[in-house]
Amino acid sequence: MRGSGRQFEEGQSGNPAGRPKGARNRTTLAMQALLEGEAEALTRKAIEMAQEGDAVAMRMCLDRLLPVRKDRHVTFDLPTIETTADIPKATAALLHAVSSGEITPSEAADIGRAVEAHAKTIEVRDLQERIERLEQRDQQ
Repeated sequence: MRGSGRQFEEGQSGNPAGRPKGARNRTTLAMQALLEGEAEALTRKAIEMAQEGDAVAMRMCLDRLLPVRKDRHVTFDLPTIETTADIPKATAALLHAVSSGEITPSEAADIGRAVEAHAKTIEVRDLQERIERLEQRDQQ
């Protein structure tokens, strides 16, 4: 909370006695109770309205049939990244995939973040190996 000086710990509810995760609110439950048994008739009516040219009903039906895709499986050639020297090849492959239309820029950004995380892992491994070699040299 701003201004009050009070801070909550991350991951801990400010109201532990509040509604449990996944619980539906009363309005949603009431609406479900009202519509119970009517879903088939309402769906049929929406389809009929869409077939008669009602744009809103048509959009609603299409949204149910073809929901907006949030993510998809992406396939393209990405070189193996074993050392930090391989990173430029991977980013070049990403740029090529975007420019050729194989993947979208936002998909490339997501993959780029994964490549970046992998590169950091390689850097940490390399640093660990260098430290171990230095420690072994100092012990001799």
